[in-house]
Amino acid sequence: MRNKRAWFAAVLGLGMLFALEGRAADAAQKPPAKTRVLVVTGGHPFEKDPFFKLFKDNPDITYQAVEHPNAHALLTAEAARQYDVIVTYDFNQKITAQAQADFVARLKEGKGLVVLHHAIAAYPAWPEYWNIIGAHYYLAATNINGVAKPRSGWKDGVKFRIHVPDPKHPVTLGMQDFDTLDETYKWFDVADDCHPLLTTEEPESNKVIAWAKTYKGARVVLIQSGHDHVAYENPGFQQILRQAIRWTAKR
Repeated sequence: MRNKRAWFAAVLGLGMLFALEGRAADAAQKPPAKTRVLVVTGGHPFEKDPFFKLFKDNPDITYQAVEHPNAHALLTAEAARQYDVIVTYDFNQKITAQAQADFVARLKEGKGLVVLHHAIAAYPAWPEYWNIIGAHYYLAATNINGVAKPRSGWKDGVKFRIHVPDPKHPVTLGMQDFDTLDETYKWFDVADDCHPLLTTEEPESNKVIAWAKTYKGARVVLIQSGHDHVAYENPGFQQILRQAIRWTAKR
């Protein structure tokens, strides 16, 4: 009888041990309750309080902000444990070979990337950046593979209509066409592997102004809108930004 009791006690103990180990493993694999966002700025003036309000008012995220020249220090493997998604709002930056390697490594690990407005030209001298974001914005007239490219253009204070060509995509789910007042960009190239999310017929703008793509292990969204507080406060811009963060985080 004692042997049987000892055997049952041992089995029960092992069962409890396995259960506790299973719970610990589940806890280790379970993602944080909120998506952790790194917001990168620098190189271009912007309205800070209304811009960061976009992130403060998003109940699904926590965020930390970093400005160049300090941003690249947070691309290391150790620092990247602090966040799940990178949101870039920087412009015309230099980037070392080590920072380039760190950036690509974080994307290969599956970190999400959301690129806003002037960050389309964050690293104009780094060709791989064009592949990452799926676009090439030209800060000067140039020649690409024998094709003359004019300097990309912009115009501030344009009122125009934005269309949602794929309202079933997770980034645009539930969205409808909307009006905005924002700065437009044109004469930039968008890669063929980009999935259009927002378009416009405004002649001062490129037709495709937001898109989704993948780059190695990462989901990437570029949203061309977002010049100032008028754009930040637009419900359509707020919705696509929230859903872009969620999608790139693979939530």
